Amino acid sequence: MDQKTLDEWREKLPKSWSEVVLAMRGWLLFLCALPAIPATMISLARNNLPGIVANAAGLAALLLAFVLLRRGFRNEHAQRTQKLVRPFRPLKTISALITAAATAGLAWFGAGHTLTVSVLFGLGALLGMYLAYGFEPRSVQAILPDIEGIDREEILRLLEGAQQRVFGIEKAGKAIRNPELNTRLTRISTLAKDILNDLSEDPRDVRRSKKFLNVYLDGVEKVVTGYAKTHTHAGSEQLDDNFRNVLVAIEDTFQEQRKKLIDNDVFDLDVQMEVLATQLKREGIM
Repeated sequence: MDQKTLDEWREKLPKSWSEVVLAMRGWLLFLCALPAIPATMISLARNNLPGIVANAAGLAALLLAFVLLRRGFRNEHAQRTQKLVRPFRPLKTISALITAAATAGLAWFGAGHTLTVSVLFGLGALLGMYLAYGFEPRSVQAILPDIEGIDREEILRLLEGAQQRVFGIEKAGKAIRNPELNTRLTRISTLAKDILNDLSEDPRDVRRSKKFLNVYLDGVEKVVTGYAKTHTHAGSEQLDDNFRNVLVAIEDTFQEQRKKLIDNDVFDLDVQMEVLATQLKREGIM
């Protein structure tokens, strides 16, 4: 199954199952590293210092390759699902090279094979990594369109900061065990991501959206995080109702923001934001 087919299949799964599929990738490399543990123990029992060093170093290198591979998968997933990403280091490729070097080292120093045979083992491991997981493509997608008079770094910093706040909202939402509230938070997160994607396609609107990106999203993240921390300990119907009302107001405001952006209207809803901020404080959530 090639990468494109796997991605299309995963996109059809529910979000929770899609995350499980992503989380399971790369564990074969971890299993391949496990035989180095008993090999190290055997070398230790035989007082074989070179074998101990070779097997322990090979195990450490393979575990490092596993960690890098997993991060590479997550970076790759972010590049496919988010329009706003910086270029990532080729962690999958680095992982494959480390795996090849570790395999060759284990074959030569650990198992006592000849140099030629060990190199062949290493090349085989490199080929296996490529066939199983692939390498990063050479081409890197554009992060922001090149528009004259736009400070790309400044715009990127603003959008990345906002994106981290959206991630914070999603993370806090996972701790809330209420299907209705989770559904509302999912819609809010989706709307926020859509707004950020629209802004990344036309960065000229970002400067007019600073209050939304810096202040408003930060307030929403604090509200959701605060509720996630307190609702299980001090749960009450009044608190839940207040939070539900706040989520309704947040979703309405997000939808209005998106509509203004799509209509190419002035992306400035300061009055609505102030009203909502007042509501957050009045409801006792903020």
